[in-house]
Amino acid sequence: MNRKFKLAPSILSADFARLGEQIEAVKSAGAEYLHVDVMDGMFVPNISLGPPVIRSIRKTTDVILDTHLMIVKPERYIRTFAEAGADIITVHVEAVDPGSVGSLITAIKKFKKKAGLTIKPGTSVDAVLPYIELLDLVLIMSVEPGFGGQDLIPHTLKKVEDLARCVDSRGLSTDIEIDGGICLQTVRDALNAGANVLVAGSAIFDTPSPSEAVKEFIDIAKKFF
Repeated sequence: MNRKFKLAPSILSADFARLGEQIEAVKSAGAEYLHVDVMDGMFVPNISLGPPVIRSIRKTTDVILDTHLMIVKPERYIRTFAEAGADIITVHVEAVDPGSVGSLITAIKKFKKKAGLTIKPGTSVDAVLPYIELLDLVLIMSVEPGFGGQDLIPHTLKKVEDLARCVDSRGLSTDIEIDGGICLQTVRDALNAGANVLVAGSAIFDTPSPSEAVKEFIDIAKKFF
């Protein structure tokens, strides 16, 4: 395995009245990424934050902003999110015309950002394999995108396993990220399957101490990496 463990606390579950404080807490505890869910109310049945929030966060921290676009026609906004300060821009393969996926990845990299593709629980890993050599990250959604606090869908772990096998067999360092239902009870299953980037929201921010929660995740991950 050529991949390194990274924890990506999802600010979808953060207390926005204390957002700056909570970001600093999870970063100081060892979280290398901050997962930013962008929802447009069309691709998923929910609306969340957008470029102005990313721009504000970027001014206050150098943590890596792992930006997950759950929006239709994401190609319209690549420049906007890149200029707002996103470090990784991940788009849903289901939201892009099949003939435009490669050019969209190129567009993200043109702004010197890392490019990711993500798939819903019902989409096969085969959908991202044609682009695997171009990608910095593949995100496996382990819940239906749109809302936090859901339970991990077990069959999605098999997709993580299949993807990890492909990445490793080709000698790639492509990050494998999993998002949805990741908590202290499921983290080992995700790591065993081959994920190296874990998104966790309520399991971190809906606790008395987000920084202690981060440390618990990292302590578990040390046994795998």
